[in-house]
Amino acid sequence: MAIGIATVAVVLELIDIWVTAQLPQPSYTPLPFAPEDMAGTAFPVFGAILVYSRPRLVIGWLLCVGGLSAAANILSANVFQLVYGSAVHGRVIVNLTWQILELTLGVLLPLLYPVGSLLSKRWRWVVWLAVTGMALDWAGMALGHKGLRDPAHWMVASAMALAFASLVVRWKRGDAVERRQLLWLLVALPGLLVPWIVGGQVWWIASLTIPFVPAAIAVAVLRYRLFGIDTLISRALVGTGLAIVIMGVYVAVSAAASVFLSEVDRVAGVAAAVFAGAFFQPMRRGLQRGVDRLLYGSTGVPSALARRLRNRLQHADPLHGLLATLDVLREGLSVTGVAVEVDGTVTTSGAVAAGPDAAGGAPPAAKTIALVWHGEPVGRLLIGPTDRRRFPAAHDERVIATLTPYIADAAHALRLTAALQRSRERILTAREEERRRLRRDLHDGLGQSLTGMAMSINAARLTMRTSPEETDRLLAELRAGMDAVSGDIRQLVYGLRPPALDELGLAGAVEELARAPIESSGDLDGLPAAVEVAAYRIVQEALTNARKHARASRITISLRRDDRFLRVSVADDGVGLPPDVRPGVGLGSMRERAAELGGTCVVREAEEGGTLVHAELPL
Repeated sequence: MAIGIATVAVVLELIDIWVTAQLPQPSYTPLPFAPEDMAGTAFPVFGAILVYSRPRLVIGWLLCVGGLSAAANILSANVFQLVYGSAVHGRVIVNLTWQILELTLGVLLPLLYPVGSLLSKRWRWVVWLAVTGMALDWAGMALGHKGLRDPAHWMVASAMALAFASLVVRWKRGDAVERRQLLWLLVALPGLLVPWIVGGQVWWIASLTIPFVPAAIAVAVLRYRLFGIDTLISRALVGTGLAIVIMGVYVAVSAAASVFLSEVDRVAGVAAAVFAGAFFQPMRRGLQRGVDRLLYGSTGVPSALARRLRNRLQHADPLHGLLATLDVLREGLSVTGVAVEVDGTVTTSGAVAAGPDAAGGAPPAAKTIALVWHGEPVGRLLIGPTDRRRFPAAHDERVIATLTPYIADAAHALRLTAALQRSRERILTAREEERRRLRRDLHDGLGQSLTGMAMSINAARLTMRTSPEETDRLLAELRAGMDAVSGDIRQLVYGLRPPALDELGLAGAVEELARAPIESSGDLDGLPAAVEVAAYRIVQEALTNARKHARASRITISLRRDDRFLRVSVADDGVGLPPDVRPGVGLGSMRERAAELGGTCVVREAEEGGTLVHAELPL
């Protein structure tokens, strides 16, 4: 039915274009159609779209009926003007269609928008006021009593004014979603109201802007979650304010100049234009600040929020700096909560859930933004739903684009701090483990051996004169014990630093370990001791894995040094990494040795097959 109404309205408008072409061109417009023609086309089309998507919502039906009445009204008026020279003979149908247009689009639509129901039953009297005025108008027309028609017109106009006033009441009572829907209509109305207020030779512009009204209504009802509406509203308000102020300035300066420079009217016009242009930029900035404060409050202005974030970040450590910035965001954006997720750790200010399984009944995030620091993803910014204090700035793209880089900096600093703390913990843990190992080896191995040797010496002294054979046996055991102690000491020393590094250098030690020549480039002498040990241990672990697990027949080792890095590569032609491989102690130790020096170690499939271990150790 709605599609049929829209089709009939479009057909009527096509007929009216032909009828209008037969009439003299109106002086107020250069277009071949009137604003009522655009209303009769746009309103039913967008109304049919709304009905098709949400048939139970009365808003779409009001647009269809109101648009059809606009099409019938302009067509009937033009037909009777073409036939009779005026629309007097068509007064009944012209009046009826115009009253339907006023009732549907002027009274019912603002009363029911955007949810399709009245604010309360008390607003019904506004509808009855409009209906009563229309009935009184019919009575006056039937009786030919003009005294009845004038009050009737005022009654209808009052009902329309009250209907639009209900939008203000709905704004104050509505939640963030309903306010966002109301503001879509506010964006479209200036294009209609400004030409109507100015009137005269610019009224025809409304023919081009009228379609924005039903389009904004359709978008608000069907796609009210679009976050760009805040910026659109801000720019629309600023543009409308500039147009009104500039026009007022121009008219005022023109009037003043014409009084004092009555004989040079051209100079008066130029002076007015120059004066209005000179004040354009200051007025634009002032209007933008005013609109920002109107929509978002004093803390929602992007520049003010950015200054507060900078001050917080400059006077706090990374963790507390991030918490402080989240507090500023939550208060400035007027939302229930803001959170930042970095490496699985969530830092929250207020109430917002980081995922569907979050505990505590916190509301889910209304918007999620990826935080990127110099091209590197560092986390996610989660913005919670808005509260009811004022129209929120939470989803304004201009505000978010201004503040997100500061949050990304804070998240990156927190990430670096956490990585540094983990590195310190690993170093402390490794140091304590090494101390424990040395204590155990010295006590259980070397200590026990030395105690046994001391006892053998005492026994040999006692038996030296009485039993030379027993003394010789004890001394032989003592000699074997000393050899064992020497072996234990060498093992301890090797655990701290392989002796081959001091004897043969890194290249020679690795060749001895691999029992084969290696590829090398650059000067490998004079390397830092920690880099030599890390490179040797990484090669040692890679060789163990290649021989034990990969069943490799050929292993290639390369050591390359430049000004910044020592690059170590161990490639084999073995079976490669299994699909479900999990890093074990060996792979983890290689990566940790590289990470302790600030380098990297990667284990992956080689291009020719097999496995490649590649480490870069900074010098």
